[in-house]
Amino acid sequence: MPLVGRRTTMGWNVDPSGFHAHLLRIAAEFDVPLIVTENGASWPDEVDEDGRIRDIDRYTYYHDHLNALLRAREEGADIRGYMAWSLMDNFEWGYGYSKRFGMIRVDYDTQVRTWKDSAYWYAETIRNREVTPLDAIESLVQTPPRSY
Repeated sequence: MPLVGRRTTMGWNVDPSGFHAHLLRIAAEFDVPLIVTENGASWPDEVDEDGRIRDIDRYTYYHDHLNALLRAREEGADIRGYMAWSLMDNFEWGYGYSKRFGMIRVDYDTQVRTWKDSAYWYAETIRNREVTPLDAIESLVQTPPRSY
């Protein structure tokens, strides 16, 4: 069966409805509390002239998958935690440093870490304990972005 929908830079299909169905199936089959320990995707990240990294694919991915998780909770899955993958760009065993999963961009030459738009979006989601609307991004980011 061919995969439909968006694909990550790893070639993975993006399907929040499959995530939702999988959470419900695991909850029903094993009847244990669940914690999602790694959920994320690699997307192409470009540093714009103003220094921002507008990674809309990444924060849309989190938005859609968190909403799928919340629907599964509403439908009875005992989900007690969620951890985004990952905080910072890192070494991927099969691809080295060529794929970027992080909400914080690592410049591998200088080691400077820069917040991507997704980091601002996720911080707001955590702060408010609810999924932040996608159209709120412009009110959340800083230009130039936080770097350290």
